[in-house]
Formats: sequence, structure tokens, C-alpha cells
Amino acid sequence: MGDLQIRVGDLHFTARWDPEAPRTREAIRNMLPIERQLIHCRWTGESTWIPLGDFRPGLDWENHTSHPAPGVLAIYPGGISECEIFFPYGGCTTSSKVGQLAANVFCRIVPDEGWEDRLREIGRRCLWEGAQPISIVEVD
Repeated sequence: MGDLQIRVGDLHFTARWDPEAPRTREAIRNMLPIERQLIHCRWTGESTWIPLGDFRPGLDWENHTSHPAPGVLAIYPGGISECEIFFPYGGCTTSSKVGQLAANVFCRIVPDEGWEDRLREIGRRCLWEGAQPISIVEVD
């Protein structure tokens, strides 16, 4: 099983699959590569998200949280709100206009030099410059 390479514009990260979410990992793997727009969250705090609309990955709750840490990627599989992937850069409570949500954690950024600064820069860009291109691919 390979790592994930995440690219937001010129900012690069390596992430590792979370072993506590095997069904979610497989659902995300089936979605790869992900080439979308990353936007700033309206309701969640210091987080960005990838809207997936009416897409449903067929997931139940697994390794879920309402407070993903910075650098954790988590998918809300849809239901009372649209399907979405959260990518927090600071304090975050996953929620929508209908209230708090829980999302399945599926990977975590591998800390390296400057990773926290790059995360904050993603938040700044999405908030002040608008949607940013994001690419998520698996590499060996």
C-alpha cells in the first residue's frame, strides 16, 4: 500500500493511510486520482473542503470524528449534507448548515519541515484568493 501525494497549487504533502479505516481507505482508493477544487469551509472553522455533491461512496461510520486535527483528511459520506472531504489547517469542528457532522478519517499528513506553515498557507489562499486546485494520488 503506497502513500498519498497531495498537491494544492505549488504546495506538496505526503500522507499515510490510516489503518483504522480499511473500508474508507478502499472507497477513497476507488476515487483516485482526485482532481478537484479545494475551498474554504463556511461552517467548520479553520478547514478547507472538497465538495463531492450528491456522490455517495457507500460508507458507514468508521474511525469517525467531528474534530479532525490539522493535516488529517476525513470524508463525510453524505446524508443530511452533501458528501465532502475535510482538510483542516487549524481548529475544526466538522459541520454544515444543518449542524455538526462526523467524518471518517482516512489519512494523515506525514510531518516534515514546514508542513504546518504550508497547511496554514492553504487556508489563507482558500479564504482570500478563492478555490485552489487539489490533486490526491497514490504513489508507491
